[in-house]
Amino acid sequence: MTKVIDWLKHNRKLMFSLEITPPDRGKNMDDILSGIDPLMRFEPQFINVTYHQPHMVYDEKDGVITRRPRRKKPGTVGICSAIKNRFRVEPVPHLICGSFSRYETEDTLIDLHFLGIKNILALRGDPPPGQARFIPEKDGHLYACQLVEQIAQLNRGKYIDELEDPFPTSFCIGVAGYPEKHFESPNLDKDLLYLKKKVDAGAEYIITQMFYDFRIYKEFVEKARAVGIQVPIIPGLKPLVSRKQIQSIPSSFHVNIPAELVGLIEEARTREQAFAGGVRFMARLVEKLLEFGVPGIHVFTMGQGRAPQALLEAVFAAKG
Repeated sequence: MTKVIDWLKHNRKLMFSLEITPPDRGKNMDDILSGIDPLMRFEPQFINVTYHQPHMVYDEKDGVITRRPRRKKPGTVGICSAIKNRFRVEPVPHLICGSFSRYETEDTLIDLHFLGIKNILALRGDPPPGQARFIPEKDGHLYACQLVEQIAQLNRGKYIDELEDPFPTSFCIGVAGYPEKHFESPNLDKDLLYLKKKVDAGAEYIITQMFYDFRIYKEFVEKARAVGIQVPIIPGLKPLVSRKQIQSIPSSFHVNIPAELVGLIEEARTREQAFAGGVRFMARLVEKLLEFGVPGIHVFTMGQGRAPQALLEAVFAAKG
């Protein structure tokens, strides 16, 4: 089984990976998998599968109010297994701090290990809908660096409870980085110190939040190196090809959209012109990243394959 860090160290070919989101409860998983099919000709080495914290709902019956968790997007582990079987591509499940105690985290890691999954992206995760700040589970992790440390300990055969002759796991651990800082951090310098804690705890590579300005990524890498972060930093990209995305992406992901890209979308006369302009802009961004010598390209699909497919077609055509 291939680990992300092994690919980055030992393969000359640029690493290309995708990220998908599980379907909402009650939806068909085949819709998600069929969206991957057109992208398989670009030979992604890894496919990330996101995980979503449940939010609490309150039910009233006979005057009694009960509180229960409701998970909108279950199925991360099952989809990872389906990806391995259907596409013969290594899945990278996201594992979050939210909604997990340390014991539940350990159980999940054991399940993933038994499934032969070798890669994990360790995240704190966002607060669930309707909750202003992140609150960990009782005996859970408040910070992603604590989750990374637990995974690294398990890789050394150290479980929460002392066991006789325990087996060690062998997970490759990735983490998230924020070129424009995490929205909760006061500034980028402070955010980079948190990122270094994750690397020091055992993270072997970083995937960035989406960005739309090459300069932002370049300066982020330079600042990360300056504080001692030496692991590979893979740029994460989300094609922006519509007016609706100009409104939703900055507010949802706390990123800036360059004026040039906004102009291409807003001044387009049709949706198809906006789509084509956005794809051209993103393809030029990828070209700059490749010239800079990035270790890989990670594409957020959000379950929508048309824009990622158009972007990859443009990129691979340019590469010949």
